[in-house]
Amino acid sequence: MPEYIYLDYNATTPVLHEVRLEMDRVMKNAWGNPSSSHMLGQKAKRELETARKRLSSLINCKPSEIVFTSGGTESNNMAIIGCAMRSAQKGRHLITTRIEHPSVLNPFVHLMEQGFEVDFVGPDKTGVVDAKKLATFIRSDTTFCSVMLANNETGALQPVSEIGKTCRQKGIIFHVDAAQAVGKIPVDVSTLQVDLMTIAGHKLYAPKGIGALYVREGTEIENIMFGAGQEGGRRPGTEPVPGACALGMAASIMKELIFQEMERQARLRELLFDRLSSYVDGIVRFVPAQKCLPNTLSVSFPGISGGELLSAVPSVLASTGAACHDRSVSISHVLSAMGVEKRVALGMVRMSLGIHTKEEDVEEAAKSLGKEAARLMAGAKS
Repeated sequence: MPEYIYLDYNATTPVLHEVRLEMDRVMKNAWGNPSSSHMLGQKAKRELETARKRLSSLINCKPSEIVFTSGGTESNNMAIIGCAMRSAQKGRHLITTRIEHPSVLNPFVHLMEQGFEVDFVGPDKTGVVDAKKLATFIRSDTTFCSVMLANNETGALQPVSEIGKTCRQKGIIFHVDAAQAVGKIPVDVSTLQVDLMTIAGHKLYAPKGIGALYVREGTEIENIMFGAGQEGGRRPGTEPVPGACALGMAASIMKELIFQEMERQARLRELLFDRLSSYVDGIVRFVPAQKCLPNTLSVSFPGISGGELLSAVPSVLASTGAACHDRSVSISHVLSAMGVEKRVALGMVRMSLGIHTKEEDVEEAAKSLGKEAARLMAGAKS
């Protein structure tokens, strides 16, 4: 039996061996500043542009539309604050959803403090936002909308292409946080009809500290950082060439593996749910399989604490939907937005699979978690 079973790929992914080798190669051989005109600088610049091409190929855009950043949080802030400020003279009404990542929600809160109006659209009971419902919030002064492609806690897939079509028709800039989706499912910026899209390297087997923002040609963003003119004048600072090349390599690998991994991980996810259900009566599944990322299983063991369950089975590494603060327990804002009752929300456990997950891992995790959950739930009833 392994020391641990990792089922937390939505939190972060291990860096692939080939990606580490690529990063090491670039650090050894192309360590120049890509803004320098001499031989070493131009070598680094060529590596950077190769990385840009590789990443653009994964999402079907022009290489020039890729802006490398430090990760998903920076990309989200750049898109949301930059576009809102740029369009402020046209209108100060913005739209997002109640289930977004904090790196999306908090920039909107910041903008509200600057005098913008924001509507936060709620999801249905499966965690999916209705595109037609969202459209009813559009006003004549709406300039910007941001909706995630896949929710990080539940795995719920959002109707981004339908929302994107509406925004395009209304002349509204549309941003999508695709940090949890890129590398897990096919993502095509043209099909989704997005103007901006966030990518986080550590969610698709690249290292932490590297990400990207897709910016559709012609989309204008106000700078929120100031310095020199790197990344087409959009993101100042010496470019992180090794990280960008690592992300490019990861993108190339996942482009080749994505369809077979989708099928394989979806099969393992269903096996995991079936095995857990055989041990535990009354398990609650938050998102139906057809509306969910293929790698994500978000369930609840009602009546017990998800955190207590994972603490009792330290060999299974997964996440919960609740957090403890000064002796009190707060449930996830996502589950709260879905209308999940507190007793069920407290029992949430998110298990997310990845490229290294094997069938025997799923079997062992289900057995360990299932038996312990059944014991805890029986004790809670007595």
